[in-house]
Amino acid sequence: MNIIDFRFRPNTEDTLSGIANSKMFKGLCSSIDFSKMLPQTVEEVVQELDKYNVVKAVVTGRDCETTYGSKSNNKSVIEFVSKFPNKFIGFAGLDPHKGMCAIEELKTSVTEHGLKGAAIDPYLAQIYANDAKYYPIYSKCCELNIPLVIATGPGTLVPNAVIDHVAPRYIDFVARDFPELKIIISHGGYPWVNEMIMIAQRNANVYLELSEYEFFPQSEAYIQAANTIISDKVLYASAHPFVDFKVALKNYEKLPFKPEVLEKVMYKNAAKVLNLPEVATPTAVNTVDSIQIQSIIESVLKELAQKGTLASR
Repeated sequence: MNIIDFRFRPNTEDTLSGIANSKMFKGLCSSIDFSKMLPQTVEEVVQELDKYNVVKAVVTGRDCETTYGSKSNNKSVIEFVSKFPNKFIGFAGLDPHKGMCAIEELKTSVTEHGLKGAAIDPYLAQIYANDAKYYPIYSKCCELNIPLVIATGPGTLVPNAVIDHVAPRYIDFVARDFPELKIIISHGGYPWVNEMIMIAQRNANVYLELSEYEFFPQSEAYIQAANTIISDKVLYASAHPFVDFKVALKNYEKLPFKPEVLEKVMYKNAAKVLNLPEVATPTAVNTVDSIQIQSIIESVLKELAQKGTLASR
């Protein structure tokens, strides 16, 4: 089965160091023993994704400079996408407190650097998702015809974070005010499980992914809802590197999705959101860029020349 991972960040040395040493996530990293996640090169990460049939991975940026002093990491997202455009789909992280500067960054990220969406973190911005500061961002997403990821969840051990800022009920206002905007709610709006389910069910433009909370108390309602009333709304996401994507894939094998629903969750629903083909067409060299191909060709030709194969022709 082909898979789209809707929340993923390559576990490069810079990425892991940035997360572990951030003001926001130091406490969380300590509580989950984040140090066990070992760094890899981007090339190694892509090889592993290929091995497990993850054909696309959405990489979201983050900018919470105003509230936590943590500057935008969109440059690294652009680098990942530029290096492996067939594997990574980038979403620009935005700080709503930056006003029109955030709007300009979004525009440039999409029109000049090939990013395909936007990402916000209301609990890190320390405002509600329906705060007026976010509305220019939503409007620009509609203008650019790109989806938006809204990070939710408890914000465990994040200093100064207020859990109510990410309650799904406030995202419901946004869905109503911007019906053209595709909204993907990360981490399932946990702990408001039933509220999240109904907001996805009642709004055609709202989707959710469950990363990190698939086995938390009351999470069985997500699976029941996916199997019945929101089978077209649930997306697979690992939250790698907070959760190793290989572990996440194993976990999804244990969840009691109906077979036809699992196929939607793992690929089809995300493909619809991202305007990708409903059926992925794998390619044997989808992670090898033109420079690597040229290098391989030159190496083969050199070896043949040494063996005299070319000279004999």
